[in-house]
Amino acid sequence: MDMRREELALLIQNIKEAARERVAVDLSAKVSSLSADMSCRMVFGKKYMDKEFDERGFKAVIHDGMRITASFNLGDYIRPIAPLDLQGLRKRLKAISKVFDDFFEKIIDEHVQSQDKNKVKDFVDVMLEFVGSEEAECKIGRDNIKAIILDMLMGSMDTSATSIEWGLSEVIKHPGVMRKVQKELVEKVGLDRVVEESDLERLEYLDMVIKETLRLHHVAPLLVPHESTEDCTILGFLIPRKTRVIINAWAIGRDPSAWTEPDKFFPERFMGVDIDLRGHDFQLIPFGSGRRGCPGLQLGLTVVRLVLAQLLHCFDWQLPNDMLPSQLDMTEEFSLVTPRATPLLAIPTYRLHI
Repeated sequence: MDMRREELALLIQNIKEAARERVAVDLSAKVSSLSADMSCRMVFGKKYMDKEFDERGFKAVIHDGMRITASFNLGDYIRPIAPLDLQGLRKRLKAISKVFDDFFEKIIDEHVQSQDKNKVKDFVDVMLEFVGSEEAECKIGRDNIKAIILDMLMGSMDTSATSIEWGLSEVIKHPGVMRKVQKELVEKVGLDRVVEESDLERLEYLDMVIKETLRLHHVAPLLVPHESTEDCTILGFLIPRKTRVIINAWAIGRDPSAWTEPDKFFPERFMGVDIDLRGHDFQLIPFGSGRRGCPGLQLGLTVVRLVLAQLLHCFDWQLPNDMLPSQLDMTEEFSLVTPRATPLLAIPTYRLHI
């Protein structure tokens, strides 16, 4: 919690300087950097400069990996040609994997050699305690730790940042929604302090905005691939064992049989309706459902709520160059997640009395 508060305070201070100068802020880049810094501090215990990772930069390599992973692969559909790697996807992923492996080895070595007894333990420290432990049910080695670290980074960085980016985009595109969110923040928090995590549960309209954002802009529109473990029949269709199952959550979120005016951004559709984000209601499954649901659901929701609330509480936002909200480009970029195709630029105006 302290780490998130510190990183968010740095972002707010940086945007306050832009507000004084009345210049546009690249919110896409700011939110992406914030998410990366939070993830690094949570997993590694510290932030790393891009040049410490690879000449392309930390976030660039993560994005490349996610883009290649989501690419259309002929070998998935014509199995005999899969070993040939005709598109070079496997070769490119191996090159990225080597970059990550070298970096993670460096991280683990730093933690093993650390002599700081007063250091607050991070995720890598906790994992290293299981190496060689006789009490652990599963034997864990360095390769296991590196794989888990990669899962943590891939699962936390772009997903939270993309949700926040789309939330801000929709709120800026719909000024009436922004005014309602800010009115609730004034009533529940006031203008004499910033939003704390303890405030989040009381922000009901903000919660509706986030639900509506995740309905229209699924971070992972096809979720993660599933595979049936046994033969089963669903609605009369036989699903054989070991069938790869793809869930089109994007289409479910825009299904006219489940939603009224599905293409319209209308947070009030959740008012008085008990539709859950956690996979209990199948018309809204941004985190999947059941045992294969996203394990980082609670952490991700906390980060999205806190950052979105803070940015809307501290600042008013308007588009640069006299652009009308209706003119804001909402085109999505193809990837494993679906970020904006163009950066979100907006001019901030500071609102608080502190």
